[in-house]
Amino acid sequence: MSNHAQPPHGAGKSSFDLIDPEKLFPTLHLKPGEVVLDLGCGQGRYTLPLASLVGPQGMVYGADLWEEGLSMLTQKAQEQGLTNIHTLLADASQPLPLPDGRVDLLFLATVLHDLAEAGQAQAALAEMARLVKPGGRLAVLEFKKIEGPPGPPLSIRLSPEDVVALLSPHGFTFGQITDLSPHIYLMMFRKQP
Repeated sequence: MSNHAQPPHGAGKSSFDLIDPEKLFPTLHLKPGEVVLDLGCGQGRYTLPLASLVGPQGMVYGADLWEEGLSMLTQKAQEQGLTNIHTLLADASQPLPLPDGRVDLLFLATVLHDLAEAGQAQAALAEMARLVKPGGRLAVLEFKKIEGPPGPPLSIRLSPEDVVALLSPHGFTFGQITDLSPHIYLMMFRKQP
């Protein structure tokens, strides 16, 4: 592995410091034993608490194209004694090495706007629809459609209406929206059974 590989767009940035975790995590309704996919997990700022919430009988897959970030996540998981995190070096717009309907909650933190900007949203959402079990949940965190900083340029930000328009054709039904901070909102969707 060459150290000169360019990290993927957005690598290393986490929205975790911009949100209120006490608003976020209860809204996800995670239960012990559930399977979570943190797609575009970076170095795992969300992955680690998600793994604690599903407990040792649960599983959290952290998927990202950023190899260095996944290495940091693995190291932090070991330091925290979390044995239920499995990292996947993967492109969100390509098929992931997981069976159909494997995931109870798919977690997408400030990733959808990047996929949309790159023209990869439809392929990625089709794959998400394959992975989330019927009745399963999809959590989408996005930057509010306002001028930054922080966050991406206004032109590529997604409004809640944009998110619904992207997800609806893939069998995801909008459930609720939660304000996580002045900068970020959470939308919860359910996969139609």
